[in-house]
Amino acid sequence: MATSSKKNSSNDQRSNAKNPNNPANKADKDNRANQKNPNNPAHRDSRQGKRRR
Repeated sequence: MATSSKKNSSNDQRSNAKNPNNPANKADKDNRANQKNPNNPAHRDSRQGKRRR
């Protein structure tokens, strides 16, 4: 069954993250800062790679 709501394309999501007037921009910056902060658990999680067999 088709829904009437429009889903954002990946390009729309990128535009939202790059637009300083959009709340997605702050979320994007917070996520980046958390991954770069070695005192934050997200830092460790972002550096754990999955091994391929």
